[in-house]
Amino acid sequence: MQSQDLSLHFSNLTFEGYGFECQIIQGEVDVLQVVVEGFEELPVYLSITENQILCISYLWNESEVDQEKRAEMLDVMLEMNIPMPLSSFSRIQDQYVIFGALSTHSSFDDIAHEIITLCENAVEAIAAMTDFLN
Repeated sequence: MQSQDLSLHFSNLTFEGYGFECQIIQGEVDVLQVVVEGFEELPVYLSITENQILCISYLWNESEVDQEKRAEMLDVMLEMNIPMPLSSFSRIQDQYVIFGALSTHSSFDDIAHEIITLCENAVEAIAAMTDFLN
């Protein structure tokens, strides 16, 4: 599965009532930016390797965290990892992210479902973490 193939497929699709806009960001590993209608402020970035399709959405920066509440925030994030469907928290440098991973053999419907779920979870995560952010 290639980023370009996914981009073309998403461009002509409405899935579970959502439309998609895609843009390929070329690099050492191409990344597909997917914007889901209704979640424009939280694009999902897909990278495809031999082993997995990784879907990431950026949430907030370390500078936005109330440092006095940071440890409590991290505890809450760890507790949310299990009940949050198809998604987990992580950090990339100073950016907090939410991500999900799929097999490269996943169906297109599974990928689309993962992206929508990731967007929904990102909105819920931001709402749940508001008290820990400046």
